Amino acid sequence: MPDSGTLPRSEDQLATEHFDVLIVGAGISGVGSAYHLIHQCPGISFVVLEAQDSFGGTWLTHKYPGIRSDSDLHTFGYRFKPWTSAPIATAEEIRRYMGEVIEENDLARHIRYRHSITAASWSSADKRWTVEATNTATGQPVRITCGFLWMCQGYYRHSEGYLPQWEGMESFKGTLVHAQTWPEDLDYAGKRVIVIGSGASAATIVPAMAPTAGHVTMLQRSPTYFRSGRNAIEIAEELRRLQIPEEWIHEITRRKILFEQDMFTRRTFQEPEKVREELLADVQQRLGPDYDVTTHFTPRYRPWQQRLAFVPDGDLFEGIRSGKASVVTDEIERFDEMGIQLKSGRHLEADIIVAATGFNLCMLGDIAISVDGRAMNFADTVTYRGTMFTGIPNMAWVFGYFRASWTLRTDLVADFVCRLLNHMRAIGARQVEVALRPEDRDMKLLPWIDDENFNPGYMMRGMHLLPKRGEKREWSHTQDYWKEKDEFPAIDLNGAEFRYS
Repeated sequence: MPDSGTLPRSEDQLATEHFDVLIVGAGISGVGSAYHLIHQCPGISFVVLEAQDSFGGTWLTHKYPGIRSDSDLHTFGYRFKPWTSAPIATAEEIRRYMGEVIEENDLARHIRYRHSITAASWSSADKRWTVEATNTATGQPVRITCGFLWMCQGYYRHSEGYLPQWEGMESFKGTLVHAQTWPEDLDYAGKRVIVIGSGASAATIVPAMAPTAGHVTMLQRSPTYFRSGRNAIEIAEELRRLQIPEEWIHEITRRKILFEQDMFTRRTFQEPEKVREELLADVQQRLGPDYDVTTHFTPRYRPWQQRLAFVPDGDLFEGIRSGKASVVTDEIERFDEMGIQLKSGRHLEADIIVAATGFNLCMLGDIAISVDGRAMNFADTVTYRGTMFTGIPNMAWVFGYFRASWTLRTDLVADFVCRLLNHMRAIGARQVEVALRPEDRDMKLLPWIDDENFNPGYMMRGMHLLPKRGEKREWSHTQDYWKEKDEFPAIDLNGAEFRYS
């Protein structure tokens, strides 16, 4: 597949090009959105700008051992392209799948790699965005105008992960790495490794390193919930044995998974203690009756109040049972030359320390956004369905789901944006903006997400950066795919919340 970011361009890099739509990012959201734009908005011109040297987003930039999805690919995959392999997939498999989407739909010609956007300014007089970027391959500035800006760059900073500053970190004589910026030449064979964290990244890294390392310790401040099971979907296997077409298998399997996810999510709210018991019983069974599940695998929050990661084939627990990995639940007092001193008084020695400590939230890709010469503070806006924002015309953002696969919302938002663009063409409008209606003016404004509903650390650290939500469903990101799948197609584009000009 040609890399369009390396193709020579004859025009002056400072010359301004114009497109109807500019998509920011060629990750899972950007590639999916580009597909929908081609198929639902024929004739619209567009370009995809990607800061990295290839497509993939997370699946390109994250290179730690064992990197894989933590949700099934039957729903994390696009609705329009069947997923035919094991449901929990490696980064390489996901990128191969995305590459097929790009090739099969001739998307490569629309994507420009190594284009880092620094600013985007909207002019109401001109009814267009002016986007300033740099071609990092040449160092040359690039200016592009567009009628609509489609933000598909995700929600965290790819260049650096979140790294708490512990006392004495500089004194550690071994190697300290962050999972998000993994050095490809790191040799951990036979080494003593500490992985700080207990989320999906840690649960992937620990079993991947354990067979080669001398020993891997997962050091966590507090436990996380995990679900485990076979890395297979029985109904998909059975349908393949019956030689059912893959398109049918994909749709049937997606529906079954989504139905079961909806039921499980409802149960975490309706009977959280029972769900908690079931999750912990599975862990106890996998680790044996003598393992201290209460200390190491019993969280302080209810199931699904933070992301619940899937452990395929129980590999994390197998690593612990084998003795190649272990879990320590404690707090860090300080680093020293040999490892980590814990607040309990225990000391952990290490040759390598891996910080699997999460993301730095990044709003709109760290792009400086301005409207009619006024710098926009994203936190001063109110979100419309987690996709558009008051005071920012002709822009949509893809922010996926926490309790369902991210890509489900990519497809929903794409349908909405394409319908909106076609509606604007039909009525001759060049600008659209969402605004609170008269009946919304006394609506209470709240943080982006209710921390009683969902409260992972990276969201809580960055909540002040996010837009406000309203008490009404349409003025929030509900995180409820099972209702939004019906609500989004029913959005009235002539509703009072849409202002056209």
